[in-house]
Amino acid sequence: MHRSHRLTIRVTYSETDGQRRVHHANYLNYFERGRVELLRSLGQSYKTFEDEGLMLVVSEMNVRYFQPAEFDDLLELETAVESARGARIRHSYRITRGEELIVTAQSTIACVGSDGRVKRLPASLQAG
Repeated sequence: MHRSHRLTIRVTYSETDGQRRVHHANYLNYFERGRVELLRSLGQSYKTFEDEGLMLVVSEMNVRYFQPAEFDDLLELETAVESARGARIRHSYRITRGEELIVTAQSTIACVGSDGRVKRLPASLQAG
């Protein structure tokens, strides 16, 4: 199963700074939206995941900015699972505006229980 998802994002005014450019921290919110929608596309609800006592928390995030995105831009976010085993998922992200590369990123997400202790990923999320 190919584990990637595309999400279209329209930049809102509240996501921009005084120059109408997306504030760098808002890209982290976009990446989280991408992860949640990727899970949904795989038939899993993050809400149900949490209801079962598990959480996915960011343990590492690396972001590289190429061009600014601005208010009212239409962006495309591709989120992909690079690996998923043990208690970790590694994702890659790519945000474009048309053919123009805006941002790339990689993250490591850890699975933890409601007690904060590391837990193995459910079999349905393990790369196989």
